[in-house]
Amino acid sequence: MHSRTPSSSAALPDAALPDAALPDAGRRAAETRMHDAIELARGTPAEDVPVGAIVFAPGGEVVGRGVNRREANCDPTAHAEVEAIRQAAATLGSWRLDGCELVVTLEPCTMCAGAILGARVRSLVFGAYEPKTGAVGSVLDALRDPHHLHQVEVRGGVLEAETAALMSEFFGRLRP
Repeated sequence: MHSRTPSSSAALPDAALPDAALPDAGRRAAETRMHDAIELARGTPAEDVPVGAIVFAPGGEVVGRGVNRREANCDPTAHAEVEAIRQAAATLGSWRLDGCELVVTLEPCTMCAGAILGARVRSLVFGAYEPKTGAVGSVLDALRDPHHLHQVEVRGGVLEAETAALMSEFFGRLRP
């Protein structure tokens, strides 16, 4: 994978804020959480694309974790984000994840963006942009359609080089 910005520079203010645009304290907090998601992604089953997702409650405690398990579970919905959201909802005893932040190593797809909206996640932090299926600024921007009842704060490109390296390493093993 290569470094990439959202598909339209004109859309940048409304799209994912790049890591460099965050204030220092916000950037450090996002990077700390992303390091945790990267470590989680390293535990993805070998046959699945290494993506890690963590849901943080408003107080900062981890309430949900997930890795891609599509191949391992033979389940097309077993993306890291969906797994983390399911666990967070069970932990909190509510499908509404009001005030929660989802940190994920790869830009969410359309299905995961829908799950984020449906769960009422307050904010999303993601690492690498996904130029083929990214639904948070790369291919389309499913989260910030003005018609949605719920708006999600988005920060993209956090530790982009490290998160993109996870993808490069995985696909490099598949295509030697």
